[in-house]
Amino acid sequence: MAKLLVRVLHGKATSLNLSSKKIDEVPRCIGRLTNISVLLLNNNFISTLPAEMLSLQHLAELNLGNNALKVVPAVLGHLGSLKKLYLFSNQITAVPPEVMGGLSNLVVLNLNHNQIQRLPAEIKSLCKLERLSMLDNKLEEIPVELGHLTKLVELNLTRNKLSQLPQQLYKCKDLAKLYLARNKLTKLPEGIRALAKLQVLDVAGNELSMFPIEFHLLSLRELHCEVNRFVRCEPMESVKPVVVLKLKELVARFVLLQDRNKYSVVHRMLPHFPCLTAMLANRGCCALCQAPFLNTWLECVHFINLRKDMKMKSCLTVPVRALLCSYKCFNRAGHSFYGIASR
Repeated sequence: MAKLLVRVLHGKATSLNLSSKKIDEVPRCIGRLTNISVLLLNNNFISTLPAEMLSLQHLAELNLGNNALKVVPAVLGHLGSLKKLYLFSNQITAVPPEVMGGLSNLVVLNLNHNQIQRLPAEIKSLCKLERLSMLDNKLEEIPVELGHLTKLVELNLTRNKLSQLPQQLYKCKDLAKLYLARNKLTKLPEGIRALAKLQVLDVAGNELSMFPIEFHLLSLRELHCEVNRFVRCEPMESVKPVVVLKLKELVARFVLLQDRNKYSVVHRMLPHFPCLTAMLANRGCCALCQAPFLNTWLECVHFINLRKDMKMKSCLTVPVRALLCSYKCFNRAGHSFYGIASR
């Protein structure tokens, strides 16, 4: 290995491959290789990195996969030129905020097969990140700051312990591939239509009962959703109680309807009442008549055939959530919405 380092030093090489060398520490003389942009240290027994690596300010790709790291080395937070970082198959339990905050040029981050339970809010610093993979970890939640990763194209969170996802995920509007299989998700956040570029979605092996509103408007090419708890289409008789809307709901519906007219007094005055605007931000829209409402009134489901309705190869039929504003709409003939009953 010493001869290899000498050749790299005198040959002014830009890459160094020390993978599968059975080493348990990185030679300190590596700090003299200031020209290298690619460093491969995978498949070894490395548990720490020397401070001398601070000299590698041109390093763009670093592979530390399949080693013995228990923490992400602090020195990595000072290698601001890194674009690709591979830390898969180690024993990492956490990612220090100060390290994450120093990797603003990262494009690829692979943390697969570790024991990470959470990500720091400083993940928002990875503003150029396009691919984030954390398959087979122990994540229980995803920080809302994930929404700052607007260049994200691929996100793999397969085989974790996630029970929910932040609404801010939908700010990642370049997302094309989203892998969420084998978690504990009971629902996906509403607003999935914002992921207009999404082509692959894998939610197999979760606890979903239906897909969110407007899911069928996505231009998906692949959907994997087996082994979930989807509601089934089993018509049952229902009791239609007399419902009297509260005054707050009636007023909210009137204001929301008037707000659609940009020339109305309500539309012009609403910005002057921020508290009211914030309250109305959680509005819904009737799937049949398109009338707005404040609170969810009647939750329904319609069944979408992937081949017929979404132009996919699969002929699978899946349930998609929908909201109606009144029994008047629900009792209208000719629609395909079903009320949700519990047994």
